[in-house]
Amino acid sequence: MKIGTVVMAAAILAGGPVWAQTQSTEPAPKPAPHQPGVPAHPDTTSNAAPVSAATDKVDPAKDAAIRHLMDLTQSSKMGEDFNRYVTNQVHEVLSQALPPERLSKLMDTFSEKLAAALPPTAINDAAVPIYAASFSMEDIQALIQFYESPLGQRVVKALPRVAQESQRVGMQMEQKSAMTILQDMSNDYPELKQMLRGPQENGSGEMPAAPGPAPAPAPPAK
Repeated sequence: MKIGTVVMAAAILAGGPVWAQTQSTEPAPKPAPHQPGVPAHPDTTSNAAPVSAATDKVDPAKDAAIRHLMDLTQSSKMGEDFNRYVTNQVHEVLSQALPPERLSKLMDTFSEKLAAALPPTAINDAAVPIYAASFSMEDIQALIQFYESPLGQRVVKALPRVAQESQRVGMQMEQKSAMTILQDMSNDYPELKQMLRGPQENGSGEMPAAPGPAPAPAPPAK
C-alpha cells in the first residue's frame, strides 16, 4: 500500500463527527462514528458559503464557549487522535519495507515533523469556525449545560460504544442478507456459483459473511 493512500485514508477516517470521544485500548484510535445528543438547532436560515477556518473570525466569547464545549465532549482531542492514527498507519506500512532500526529512526523524525507541521491544536482552531457557523451562542450554551450534566457525561462515555456495536451488528446483518441474495441469484447467474463456493465455503457448509470495513477504533482516554 502506498504511503499517500494511507495518509489519505487516515484523513478521511479521522474526519468524522467532532463530538464525543471515549476510552479505548485500541492502538490506532480515531473518532467513533456518531454524534451524541444531536443538538439544539443548527442555523438553517443562512446561505453563507462554506466556512474558511483561515479567514473567518469568531467572537471571542463564542470562541471560548465552543472550546469549552469541545473539552466537555472530548472532541478537543481530535488533533492528537489524528496525528497518532496517521503515525501508526505510516509505521504499519513502512514496517514491511524497512528494518527495525531504520524504521525507528524514521518514525521518530516523522512524528516530530508531523507535530511541527500540524500541531494538534491547529485542528481545534480550524473546527471552531465550523461550530460557530452551525450553532448560535444560545445553542452552544444549551449544549454546554447538557454536557456538564451527569447525563451528558454518560452520553459522552457511552455513545461511542453504542455506535460501534450498532455498526458491527448492522454490518453482520447486511453481509448475511447480501450473501443470501447472491446465492439465490446464482441460478440466473451461474458465474456467481464459482465465486460463492470453494475456498470461501467453511467447514459447516455455510457461506461466511462477506468481508466488510473494520469498525472505527474508539478514541483514547483523557
